[in-house]
Amino acid sequence: MSGPLAGRRVVVSAGPTLEDIDPVRFIGNRSSGRMGFAIADAAARAGADVVLVAGPVHLDAPAGVRRVDVRSAAQLRDAVLGALPADVYVGAAAVADWTPAQVAGHKLKKRPGVDSMTLALERTPDVLAEVAAHPQRPRLVIGFAAETEDVLANARAKLAAKGVDLVAANRVGVPGSGFESETNALTVVGDGCERQLGPATKAVLAATLVQLIAGRL
Repeated sequence: MSGPLAGRRVVVSAGPTLEDIDPVRFIGNRSSGRMGFAIADAAARAGADVVLVAGPVHLDAPAGVRRVDVRSAAQLRDAVLGALPADVYVGAAAVADWTPAQVAGHKLKKRPGVDSMTLALERTPDVLAEVAAHPQRPRLVIGFAAETEDVLANARAKLAAKGVDLVAANRVGVPGSGFESETNALTVVGDGCERQLGPATKAVLAATLVQLIAGRL
């Protein structure tokens, strides 16, 4: 297939992870997966061989994209690292930062006279940092950051902390942007790069981001 990413392998992660508490409950977030799926679609249209690692979402895989479904952060990590080597990794998934230290084998029911419960949590794998430090590190590693404030400052902090090439940050919790919206706006930062993309549909933003990726390669 022809296109600016022809001959390139792109791995994209998308959607939330769900961290089980018991067989009934979990810790999750509001990520719809739309941004990551749009990026996978745009990369495939640009000629790339695309692997899409998807958390639990209600979306159809884009045409020509190989999809790997996962549930937890640990499963997402294994699937992403298993898809290497690649030329590009786009970490658009909203990976949970914490997971229960122990998963109950039965439903945790309310008990008479007990008005509170303590849930012990432990850190999940830092997938983005692991990919950035991996022996088979992709040539270009791009992280996403969903922020509620100080979007640019937090994006630059993540860029330095994770060792990635670009961070695309967006503000959540405002109309027309974020997880549950069809549109979004991104602040993309990197070495010698600071660009505002959007507001626009996630498909348009994905196509613009893929053009930026192709130019960097």
